[in-house]
Amino acid sequence: MFLGTQTIPSKTFIGKSLTMSFAQNRTSELWRSFMPERKIIPDIIGTELYSMEVYPKDFHAAFDATREFEKWAAVEVSNGTAAPEGMTILITPAGQYAVFLHKGPASDGPKTYGYIFGEWLPKSGYQLDNRPHFAVMGEKYKNDDPASEEEIWIPIK
Repeated sequence: MFLGTQTIPSKTFIGKSLTMSFAQNRTSELWRSFMPERKIIPDIIGTELYSMEVYPKDFHAAFDATREFEKWAAVEVSNGTAAPEGMTILITPAGQYAVFLHKGPASDGPKTYGYIFGEWLPKSGYQLDNRPHFAVMGEKYKNDDPASEEEIWIPIK
């Protein structure tokens, strides 16, 4: 479900990242590594978790399930916060995002992304921008529970 567009300022995140592809998805491995250590991160803003993707330029021009990208498990922190050992800082530039609500299990995510990239974006008048994509997992996120909810933020221009 399309919630609207939002322009956000630059944000600072601390987390862990792994290089992966859709064919060689390592998301579970990433989150298993991050979750036990997230409590050592100082100056966290809010309670949300962020699943972020940093794609190479023109990644979405033609779908290739084997093409690699960087995926992050992260939290938002105050600007200037130092990353604990074993973690990295990711600063996202300011910009406009299309925001969508995904309801249902995480395993149904491909349906939501199919709608975003196959239907909504081509008809929207917007173009995909080359900035990080992210999902915001707040209080209503319950992983593979049918009642789970998360916001999906797609960078647009």
